[in-house]
Amino acid sequence: MTLFTGLSAFSMTPTDAAGNVDTGALARLLERIHLAGVDSIGLLGSTGGYAFLSRGERRRAVEAAMDCVGGKTPVIVGVGALRTDEAQALARDARSAGADGLLLAPMSYTPLFEEEVYRHFAAVADAGQLPLCIYNNPGTTKFTFSDALIARLSKVAHIAAVKMPLPQDDAFEGEMARLRGETPRGFSIGYSGDWGAAAALLAGCDAWYSVIAGLLPSEALALTRAAQASDVAEVERLDQAFQPLWSLFKAFGSFRVMYAIAEALGLCRADPPCPILPLPQSETAGVKNALDRVLG
Repeated sequence: MTLFTGLSAFSMTPTDAAGNVDTGALARLLERIHLAGVDSIGLLGSTGGYAFLSRGERRRAVEAAMDCVGGKTPVIVGVGALRTDEAQALARDARSAGADGLLLAPMSYTPLFEEEVYRHFAAVADAGQLPLCIYNNPGTTKFTFSDALIARLSKVAHIAAVKMPLPQDDAFEGEMARLRGETPRGFSIGYSGDWGAAAALLAGCDAWYSVIAGLLPSEALALTRAAQASDVAEVERLDQAFQPLWSLFKAFGSFRVMYAIAEALGLCRADPPCPILPLPQSETAGVKNALDRVLG
């Protein structure tokens, strides 16, 4: 379980208009994340725009990442694809490049049944032969994992964790108690949805899979460590500073906002892949003000 604990910082994947990865810019972002001391790096997750990239470009991104931070900070690579055989190939590519773990979402065009998702995950886990995290992301995939399916998958070789969406009414403790009662000891339960991270960490989740940590790793790590130390007052103080950013994430989607943040910080200049449009220019001041709140 040690791979899927603490703060996992999910990086953008800068590309040109044709979908070619800017490996130099990616390496600079990853080096910055590594130097902050996060627990792991998430590559080619939703923040990394994996669904917009070809297999070849995804392989280039993984190879560039491992050249930069391999052996220094664990790297978890997203391998989601519509077809099972393609996801298996992506998992093998990640393993060959030296990745430490895998993240898999049930991408689909035709809505999937639970048995189809089970077989898909079992096949990809077997192909990758690396610790794999279930990516439960119904907002994007339109598939919601039942407790029973998570429990069943947790017993498949190599499947070691689940990345959950925020529960209704912030009912973290009840959800985690149910899942821990149905999954093997050591199976990691973590959450995405940055605006709920403070509550999830204080409730005792194993990992925060963070969007904002891809560009503000030190600040996200401070919140994580405060929560791990049960310093409620410090968690609330830090989370309050993040609130304007959380509001932007909710209003425009974190994917768009991250590109605007990267430009505002002078870290890289890239547009999201079409048909996704950049954040409206009218929101630029809001992004800068939100960053000022966090960075002081």
